[in-house]
Amino acid sequence: MKPERSILPQHTITYVFLTLLGLFVVFPMLIAVSQSFMTNQEVNRWPPQIIPTEPTLASINAVLTQQDLRLDLWLRNSLIAATGYTAAVLLLCAPAAFAFARLRFPGNNLLFGFLLITIMIPSQVTLIPNYLLMRDLQWLDTFNALVFPGAANVFGVFLLRQFFIQVPTDLEEAAVLDGAGYFGRFWHVILPLSRNALTALGIFVFLFHYNDLFWPFIVTNSLETRTLPVGLAILNSSYAGQYRPMVLSGAVLSSIPILIVYIIFQRQIIQGITLTGMGGR
Repeated sequence: MKPERSILPQHTITYVFLTLLGLFVVFPMLIAVSQSFMTNQEVNRWPPQIIPTEPTLASINAVLTQQDLRLDLWLRNSLIAATGYTAAVLLLCAPAAFAFARLRFPGNNLLFGFLLITIMIPSQVTLIPNYLLMRDLQWLDTFNALVFPGAANVFGVFLLRQFFIQVPTDLEEAAVLDGAGYFGRFWHVILPLSRNALTALGIFVFLFHYNDLFWPFIVTNSLETRTLPVGLAILNSSYAGQYRPMVLSGAVLSSIPILIVYIIFQRQIIQGITLTGMGGR
């Protein structure tokens, strides 16, 4: 009888690799946090310092109190726009995904395949048509232009459809025997069982829109409607050469809401990714 081979070395190599990869990803973030507590002289010192010798909140206070930098307003705008966009995506994508997963009609798979092809179209291709549409609707420099374009998210339809087709049809058949129609099956059976997938999609969409710079930069031009990424771009162009700790402080402060969201919904995100990635047809 052959002795069983130890799997410890293999696991050790995996853990070491993942640890090094994690440090590689986290190290720039730690540098940004550390330098946001430094003075401008410390940041520009050679050789560079990792830990501030005399930690200070001067750069953070400057970002929060500078007259031409409304970080609190831009943060509020980003949260409103990202939350509204996330709600619109879920409201539109969930019924569409249910239709592709459960309704059988001629051309179902063909239409779904056509939708998937549109994912490969660069967003720059639709930039000018979307901008002209916002102009004709008089939505430029408003929250409508930040929320509604792109709400019919093809990736969201695909993600939810892959989860919906895994829900056992026996549960829906029981609802049909109780007199439920398509909407009843969708509302009372599919949605309650899909909370993790919906949460995962909502978090992905929220993070994407919260960090989006290009589209808000195009459709907003006033201080009152700018989002946080646009404000940070202005901060970087205005102060990066003179006072880099201010730029890093703005970046660190802007990442706090994202970290809070991830910490709160970490379990749902992981479960949603795991369940959605299983199976499919």
